[in-house]
Amino acid sequence: MKHFLSIKELTQQQLLDLLALARKIKAKPQEYSQALKGKSVVMLFEKPSLRTRVSFDIGINKLGGHCLYLDQQNGALGKRESVQDFATNLSCWADAIVARTFSHGTIEQLAKYGSVPVINALSDLYHPCQALADFLSLAEQLDDLSKLKLVYIGDGNNVSQSLMYGAALLGARMTVICPAGHFPDGFEVTEAQRIAKQHGGEIVLTTDVNAVQGHDAIYTDTWISMGDNTALTDIRAKFAPYQVNRELMNQAGAQYFMHCLPAHRGVEVTDEVMDGEGSLILDQAENRMHAQNAVLVTLLG
Repeated sequence: MKHFLSIKELTQQQLLDLLALARKIKAKPQEYSQALKGKSVVMLFEKPSLRTRVSFDIGINKLGGHCLYLDQQNGALGKRESVQDFATNLSCWADAIVARTFSHGTIEQLAKYGSVPVINALSDLYHPCQALADFLSLAEQLDDLSKLKLVYIGDGNNVSQSLMYGAALLGARMTVICPAGHFPDGFEVTEAQRIAKQHGGEIVLTTDVNAVQGHDAIYTDTWISMGDNTALTDIRAKFAPYQVNRELMNQAGAQYFMHCLPAHRGVEVTDEVMDGEGSLILDQAENRMHAQNAVLVTLLG
């Protein structure tokens, strides 16, 4: 691994190794308290964040490293200064760059022009750190992730695309249920299905809410992604049948509920499910730090 830009760039073994290392770091943090001693990591954020910023900042500190946060108050990436110059200058001082951007192209440019590892902390195409934490959370509940049956319901977005690639590499079954016109990107679907076939998994897409039946976990996300100016009133009627509520959980027979947060309570998911038995939302949030630390140790340790 030179960078961590997307799940699809990993091999199956690399993904399994990252999950195993994350579990080890979580169980025995003292053994990794100096893993990044003398290392400095720049966090370059175009988007606001709670979990990503806090989990990286505290996680880097727990590994003995130093973290520097840069927002865009001094001008957007590529506007005040080119992305190339950002990358080359930061590479003079930092040992790694963590970037949370609007465009995945910005992430790719940072990796192309920089000379240090780049970690994708979210882009319009992928959210690999979130997906890694999600599969870590599931690995803590299930003995064999290749037997996992995961259903994602709602808007096809960067989270769903990263989850598809993770499920594909693990040889798991994933069903993606979206309203018509809101599926994940067609190219990403085709790629994920190709990888799934190689590993004995399956990626299925449908508009049929009844396809939730027979899954271990139900995953949803906000119906409107950050930066999308669509009004909720414009899509509420179309998405209403895709809300995750107790009835849908019972219909699926699912033991676990997942959400990457932030959530709009009472919109894509009810409070009863969010706060109910089987909700893994706080496991996912905590595991962001452990999964990301595994990536940092792999790239820099």
